[in-house]
Amino acid sequence: MRSRSQNQRRKRIVQSAAALALRGGVEAMQMRTVAERAGVALGTLYRYFPSKMDLVVAVVSEELDLLEKSIVRRPPNAETAAGRAVDVLMRATRGLMREPELADALVRSLIMAEVKTELGQRITDLLWLVATRALPPEEGGQQAEPDRDSAGYVLAGSLSSIWFFELLEILKGDRDLEQAKHRLEIAAEPLLAGF
Repeated sequence: MRSRSQNQRRKRIVQSAAALALRGGVEAMQMRTVAERAGVALGTLYRYFPSKMDLVVAVVSEELDLLEKSIVRRPPNAETAAGRAVDVLMRATRGLMREPELADALVRSLIMAEVKTELGQRITDLLWLVATRALPPEEGGQQAEPDRDSAGYVLAGSLSSIWFFELLEILKGDRDLEQAKHRLEIAAEPLLAGF
């Protein structure tokens, strides 16, 4: 269990890395520069984040936290589960594409399994929550726990995997946002028809 000061230090490091990435991409996220900007020793930074990829994942995880909060504040209002899920995936895509180099580094780290991340599970959880309309009524409210062995959850996970592939295609320049959205809509309809 981390102390409050450790949590604040970690948050300061992640925010410093994110600010550097926004200005100069992943290349600007040099560990020494991040440490200086966050006001911590380089050794302290490495205790929290053993590699640059760990730091990239933490920055993206912070973005995902913001996405989850925005979904709770402003839930998708589409009539169908597929429509709500695609709304969430497109919000996530637009958020990641604000900093394509960061998104590219994250995708590479996931493909190469350089760091352990729960991104796929978090996206799947979010898709399941919006598909089943199980979002908490407000921030800090009680959230339903998905049954990760259920058919519905597995299908939401399949849509999450398709989204990951579409994100990869966008990053490669083989797909634009509208094309990806159209493909996600086509995939989401049969996958989430039972919700």
